[in-house]
Amino acid sequence: MSDTLRFEIVSPERLLKDAQAAMVVVPGADGDFTALPQHAPMMSTIRPGVIEIYESEDAGPEKFFLKGGLAQISPEGLTILAEEVLQLDGINVDALNSDINEAVVAVEKASDDVERLAAEKELAWMTALSEVLN
Repeated sequence: MSDTLRFEIVSPERLLKDAQAAMVVVPGADGDFTALPQHAPMMSTIRPGVIEIYESEDAGPEKFFLKGGLAQISPEGLTILAEEVLQLDGINVDALNSDINEAVVAVEKASDDVERLAAEKELAWMTALSEVLN
């Protein structure tokens, strides 16, 4: 039995990460879950949140913010199909707060349900990111 699992993060543009990890904590739609080596097969949608990648059991996590996506786990590894991945250290908090205020206005001014849902989705990931940074 291997003590690591193969781990990939794929965005629409490219393969962002391909590595071995001891465990990965994923922000699933129904709550966070941990992918470990030889994990039983499962799929989950991903809510906006932080993914934590532990390369070894005694190492601190490498963290990224995911806007959403899909996770597929098998005994061979974990693949994350991410909508978008953000580096946490590159976030301008003032700009994010301004974007949140604009998104709140966009939700309030939405002319139909489709427009409102799109604005609410944008507001949801920005709010989740703001909570992580504070």
